[in-house]
Amino acid sequence: MGDPRLDDPGLLGRLGTFRRRYADAVEGGQDPAAAERLARLVRPFLLRRRKSDPGIAPELPPKTETDHAVSLTQEQTGLYEAVVREAMAAIAGADSMARRGQIVKLLTGLKQICNHPAQFLKEERPVVAGRSGKLELLDELLDTVLAEGAGVLVFTQYVRMARLLERHLAARGVRTQFLHGGTPVAEREAMVGRFQDGEVPVFLLSLKAAGTGLNLTRAEHVVHYDRWWNPAVEAQATDRAYRIGQTRPVQVHRIIAEGTIEDRIARLLERKRELADAVLGSGESALTELTDAELAELVELRGDRDDPVRR
Repeated sequence: MGDPRLDDPGLLGRLGTFRRRYADAVEGGQDPAAAERLARLVRPFLLRRRKSDPGIAPELPPKTETDHAVSLTQEQTGLYEAVVREAMAAIAGADSMARRGQIVKLLTGLKQICNHPAQFLKEERPVVAGRSGKLELLDELLDTVLAEGAGVLVFTQYVRMARLLERHLAARGVRTQFLHGGTPVAEREAMVGRFQDGEVPVFLLSLKAAGTGLNLTRAEHVVHYDRWWNPAVEAQATDRAYRIGQTRPVQVHRIIAEGTIEDRIARLLERKRELADAVLGSGESALTELTDAELAELVELRGDRDDPVRR
């Protein structure tokens, strides 16, 4: 069935009214019941099946999702604070068009710093170990997974970060392969075969390139090294392992740098996921339209005691 706005114009009102009445009310936490009201309104127009629906995929095993909080290293903390300080000064004096570009640059830079300083600094042959809390946790997770003889998918949205992981794991003697948007179709199929046959235990994947069309049911673990700001994209990536044909429980690990923008984005994604689960909505927050004060609050580096959400 088509978009209800096209089949029945005016059903959802104007875009501004819709955002105020439903999207902002639910995502901001002011009126969680708005999701159910919207669901009732659009339900006659939607055809949707979920894995959890009775009779759709009764044979699927359990799926466990865990958020792992990690601390920034001293190097990451210094970079993070410097980038925020310099960017906020530039944003304060920019016109509207330049301001949007500056905000996107800021958010991207902070996410890269949270991943690894070498990614942000674009180092060609960096010393990788000991510089990133995320990488230290990933090493611990992989040690456990590989000791069990299990397969694992590691998703990142950045090709440069995947290359860093590839070199780092090779130095540790861990066999990996990396699929990205430029991988030829024949090699893509060969990679899937090697992973499914157990020849390569760690499959590194570019999030967008690997979002659909892959059956990777040998994986018992899925790691999201960094977060995409659309929960549907992340869920689609996880479904490379958690799909028809999977016979073992799947554990999903999301690595989040605590006290950073990633903390706030994680909470934003959770609210969006709640809205999506209720009414099949999705989309990204208009972060470039935040006021300077709102943006400063979003990107501020905090300790646990300074974060009101953790109190």
